[in-house]
Amino acid sequence: MNRDANPYFQVGLDVLGRSCLVIGGGPEAADKAGRLLEAGAQLRMVSPSLCPQLQEWAAQERFSYQARCWEPADLEGVFLVLNTAGDPALACRVFALARERGLLINTYDRPECSNLGMAALVHPGRLRLSISTSGASPALASRLRRDLETLFDGEFVEYLEQLAQVRAHLRESADQETRIRLLKELVAEFRLEGKLHYPEGWREKVRELLGEKAG
Repeated sequence: MNRDANPYFQVGLDVLGRSCLVIGGGPEAADKAGRLLEAGAQLRMVSPSLCPQLQEWAAQERFSYQARCWEPADLEGVFLVLNTAGDPALACRVFALARERGLLINTYDRPECSNLGMAALVHPGRLRLSISTSGASPALASRLRRDLETLFDGEFVEYLEQLAQVRAHLRESADQETRIRLLKELVAEFRLEGKLHYPEGWREKVRELLGEKAG
């Protein structure tokens, strides 16, 4: 199978209380750091500089920060590595060492230096909806994420939170058959509706681009 079209095996990774390393300090690092912090990871960051969002979190001491370039010793005791630095030579070096040590690693925009895929994530409230195009178009995955984020509004967050509270309550007060019936009734009329809009003349544009490449 072509690694660029690798669909990956979709799982949820338990990082609660585990030491996770993010290399890099830009917006992509901030996105990964935010997801790890939300999942309860013990976050370590290595980068000569940090973007404003990461500077704010560093000031709040939400993670351990080393203001320097990555060093091999940074992999000691780590469960997961997310490399967003964007340096091809560094990516190969970090991946080789991480693989030797049996670590999980994702290198941003470099599937050949990864053994873990990072899907685009929609996460209003308790919802976790991941989006992957199997490497075909990360840009489309990002676009889908942005559109879906506008769909799941504050009322949805409240609705899902209330469902969680009812489920916890019924677990203590109703038998299994009754609990399942009542919970299904609460979502029976819920619907997700939408329509896809494609760029005008996208087929012609694709053919033109492929023709230029072939020529």
